[in-house]
Amino acid sequence: MFAQLLKAYPGHSIKNDVLSGIVVAIALVPEAVAFSLIAGVSPLVGLYTAFILGLITALFGGKPGMISGATGSVAVVMVSLVATHGVEYLFFATVLTGLIQAAFGLLRLAKFIRLVPQPAILGFVNGLAIVIAMAQLPMFEGEGPIMYILVFTTMAIMVVLPKITKAVPAGLVALVALSVIAVVFDLDTKRVADLGSIAGDLPSFHWPDVPFGLETLKIVLPYALVMAAVGLIESLLTLSVLDEMSGTKGNANKEAVALGAGNATCGLFGGMAGCAMIGQSIINFSSGGRGRLSSATAAVLLILFVVALSDYIGQVPIAVLVGIMFMVSVETFEWASLDRIRKMPKTDALILITVTVVTIFTDLAVAVIIGVVISALVFAWQHARVYTRTYTEGNRKIYEFDGPLFFGSVQGFLDQFDVAGDPDEVVMDFKRARVMDSSGVEAIDKITKRYEEAGKKITIRHLSEDCKKLLKAAGKYCTWEEDDPTYKVAVDHEEYQKVY
Repeated sequence: MFAQLLKAYPGHSIKNDVLSGIVVAIALVPEAVAFSLIAGVSPLVGLYTAFILGLITALFGGKPGMISGATGSVAVVMVSLVATHGVEYLFFATVLTGLIQAAFGLLRLAKFIRLVPQPAILGFVNGLAIVIAMAQLPMFEGEGPIMYILVFTTMAIMVVLPKITKAVPAGLVALVALSVIAVVFDLDTKRVADLGSIAGDLPSFHWPDVPFGLETLKIVLPYALVMAAVGLIESLLTLSVLDEMSGTKGNANKEAVALGAGNATCGLFGGMAGCAMIGQSIINFSSGGRGRLSSATAAVLLILFVVALSDYIGQVPIAVLVGIMFMVSVETFEWASLDRIRKMPKTDALILITVTVVTIFTDLAVAVIIGVVISALVFAWQHARVYTRTYTEGNRKIYEFDGPLFFGSVQGFLDQFDVAGDPDEVVMDFKRARVMDSSGVEAIDKITKRYEEAGKKITIRHLSEDCKKLLKAAGKYCTWEEDDPTYKVAVDHEEYQKVY
C-alpha cells in the first residue's frame, strides 16, 4: 500500500507532505499527553491513540490529509468511567465506540451531517478556535519572559516566512530553530519532557480485562454511545471545514468507517477513543500537507518519537508549540463571520453565537445538537402557516390554500374557517398546498366533520391519492382531478389507521 501511495505522488507533493507531517507529529505530542492526563490515564495511552487512529484514518479515511488522534472533546466523556471502573473498562468502551461508528458509516448515515446548518458549522469552527487558544493558557503558569518571547517569535516566523518562501513549512522552521536556540543557550523554559515521559515500546495486542456480561455492557455502553456521537460529529464537521478550505469533497461515510475501525483497534492495543483534530488538521493543511502521506507520516513519526527519539522531542520548548497552536487558532477562526453576522438573518446569528458559546463552555456534541434543534424550530415556525384565499362561485364558497399543512400549521389552518357563517356549499382546494404529515390529514378530517355536523355540503379538490386513502371522514368528499398531485404523506399507514 505504501508503495502505491508513493507512486501516485508527484515529487513536490511528497516533499510537502513529509515536511508537513513532521510539524504535525511534534504538535501531536503535547496534545496526546495532555488529553491522556485529562482522561486519567498514562500519557502512552494518548500517544498510542494518536499513532493507531492517525495511521488508520490516514490510509483509509474519507479526507486525505485529515489528522485524527486523542481529543479533549472525547477525553472528557471518559473521565468518570476511568475514575470509577479503571482503564480496562475504557479499553472495552473504546472497542464498542469504534464498532458503533463503523456501523454508522456502513449504514451510510453520515449524510445526516448535512442537517447541520451553515451557521452552526461557523459556530463550531469559531468555538473550537477559542477552545484551542484557551487550552494553551495553562502552559504559561510559572513561566517567565522567555516563554512569552518564544511564543511571540514562533508566531512572527509563521506570519513572515510564508511571505518570503513556502519551500519549507514555517512551523517546522520555528520548531527546529527555536529548539536549537533553547538547547544551546539552555533557556529556562518548560519543555515537552516536563509534561510527562513519552518513552515507551510499540503498542501490543491487549484484550480488555473486564468481566464479559450484561452488567459490564450496562456500565460501558452509555459512555461508548456518547463517545461515538461526539467523535462522529467532530470528525464529520472537521471534514466539512477542510472540504471548504481545499475546494475538494471528502467521503463522510468512508471517514466514519475508518474512524470506527481505528477506535476499535485502539481499544485492542491499549489506546483510548479519539476523532479528527481540527487544530492539527489545519496545521497540516497550512503547512502544505494535502495527501494521505502527510497524515501517515505524522502517525509513524509519532510512534518513532515514543520508541527511539523521546529524549530529543522532550527538549522541544512548549512555548514553540503554544505559538503554533495560537496561529492555528487564528487561522481556524472564521473572521469573516464577524462581518457576516450583521447581515445574516437574526435567527442564523443566534444559532452561530449559541453554538460558539456552548462549544466553549460545554462540549461540541451538545452545541451542534442545540444548533440543529434551534434551526429546526425556526424552520418550522417560519413555515407554520397555510395562506388562504376565499371567494364565491354562485352559492359556493371556495377556500384556496397555499403552503405546507403539517403539525406546525394545523391550528392556523383550522382558524381560517367560518363554519357557521359559510353558505351551504363549501369547496376546499389544495392545489397549491401540500399535506405533509398525519396532523395535516387529521386536520382535514376534523374540519370536514364540523361542516357535516352543521349540515353543509363539502367538496375537497386536488389532494394526492396517498392523502385521500389516509382520510377517514373526509375521503368520501374528495374529487378526482386530472392534475391531482402525486406526493406521499410522511406517515406510517398502518399506525395511522390504528390511531385514527
